[in-house]
Amino acid sequence: MIYKIIHRTTTSYRHPVSVGKHVACLRPRPAPGQQLLRNEVYIEPAPASVTDRVDYFGNQLSFFTIEEPHKELVVEARSEVRVDEDTLPQGAMPWEEAVRLLPSGRSAGAFTAYEFSFESPRIKTRPEFAAYALESFTPQRSLMESLLDLTARIHSDFRFDPKVTNVRTTTDEVFRKRRGVCQDFAHFQIACLRSLRLPARYVSGYLRTHPPPGKPRLVGADASHAWVSVYSPGEGWIDLDPTNNVLPSSGHVTLAWGRDYGDVSPLYGVIQGGGDHILNVAVDIDEIEA
Repeated sequence: MIYKIIHRTTTSYRHPVSVGKHVACLRPRPAPGQQLLRNEVYIEPAPASVTDRVDYFGNQLSFFTIEEPHKELVVEARSEVRVDEDTLPQGAMPWEEAVRLLPSGRSAGAFTAYEFSFESPRIKTRPEFAAYALESFTPQRSLMESLLDLTARIHSDFRFDPKVTNVRTTTDEVFRKRRGVCQDFAHFQIACLRSLRLPARYVSGYLRTHPPPGKPRLVGADASHAWVSVYSPGEGWIDLDPTNNVLPSSGHVTLAWGRDYGDVSPLYGVIQGGGDHILNVAVDIDEIEA
């Protein structure tokens, strides 16, 4: 499947911004079963300078500076991505064995994965998170069975509600309210897994949506999305989507991954001036080739 993706972010400020320095993470990264065919980022007003680099996690970043006064910033990324079905790790070993084997792993993959078993700025480990996870991670149960059960329980126990959380909501608050959005559910599942010393990373990307039967697909109605990836020693990473209770497949497009949302925010920066602002994000995904 080849997707054409348009991700447009418009920020409208109450007062003029005199100088803005921003970082964009809008170039889909190489990933198993995924190939980036084309990517262009359009910025208005035109930046005075743009510098591209790859961050610690291998994500593609663009740093840009706008030096002319402006009351609106538009950043639009246009990408074409080929997504194919990838071989899924079996995760057949008992989950306790996966925890035991990881620190002794000699491969570069195991060493990199081990970094994701610790706390990060937005995800803390807690005994109560471990207790919640252990209802799924029963003794000697396979890693995959445990992961699927935890994913299903989060999907069942937590309600999707975009009005109760924001990008700064903690996993403790999400656990108390049992409500949130994909970012919250991904953060919470990662917190549960890391509380068991299992390495888990935060994945940002896009989800191809489909309109109700008989309804037209609305332009810009597709979604930025977030899910979870867990390391299985000797096999690789297993992706899980707790928001939809599925294993991500050809309908999911990976943009970036890191320890938590703070590592992969699509657009952030600092400005001089501006005052209050209104943010509008629209994503459109078209299948251009099967």
